[in-house]
Amino acid sequence: MTSKVAVMAFSGGMDSTALLMRLLADGYDVFAISYNYGQKHLIELQRALSNLSYLSQNGYHINHQIIDLTSAMSSFHSALTDESIEVPEGHYEEQQMKQTVVPNRNAIFASILYGHALSIAIKDSNKVEVALGVHSGDHAIYPDCRPEFYNALQHAFEIGNWESENITFKLPYIDGNKETILRDAEVSISKLGLDFDIIFSNTITSYNPDNHGRSSGTSGSDVERILAFHAIGRNDPIQYVKPWDDVLYNALKTDREFKEANT
Repeated sequence: MTSKVAVMAFSGGMDSTALLMRLLADGYDVFAISYNYGQKHLIELQRALSNLSYLSQNGYHINHQIIDLTSAMSSFHSALTDESIEVPEGHYEEQQMKQTVVPNRNAIFASILYGHALSIAIKDSNKVEVALGVHSGDHAIYPDCRPEFYNALQHAFEIGNWESENITFKLPYIDGNKETILRDAEVSISKLGLDFDIIFSNTITSYNPDNHGRSSGTSGSDVERILAFHAIGRNDPIQYVKPWDDVLYNALKTDREFKEANT
């Protein structure tokens, strides 16, 4: 019987980690690829490896590799890669958050994933899915998280490759947000018999963690994550620079002030 196979981008953040849980719960053989592109929050790769170790201890073994793209991408103009640009703080939908966009990042990542998926499909005579944890909550700031972008990208890849009929994109969160992603992860992790808090303590969403790997709680990505955990009635298990009650208060205040200013 033909197995279900997925090639996915695994950053070590909460979205891709939730996606990995979903794929495993759905019975996929997973090939996970992580990228070092010169990001300031490189600790995310350490967190990814921590979760892979936890999964292995519980009988889930993932094909994983880290691809070094620093020579190609570390000079890109972005607050995530350029030391001269500070990571902006505030609400994740504010205009200054565009400084965290890395030019063409998802196109580069998806292209590499597609090449791997096509190689597996040709070698093993199997269908392969390219899985990404992109979601609609990012659309306002990140144009490379929009459905039309991936529709166009898949069309271009189909034109540019033989046997592309064996590859499809899998974007289960494209119409969701951080809250729906966490709720989906709760179901997957329960099905796998794993510990939700351990899984998500081995992730990071902050773009400006401190030298000890603690999340700031103030970057736009932090605020979005904190609000999502609050929405599902959980405390975020990762370590923040300040106590949970403090970072939650700041996130709620930031969200309220943004909405008041835009109504």
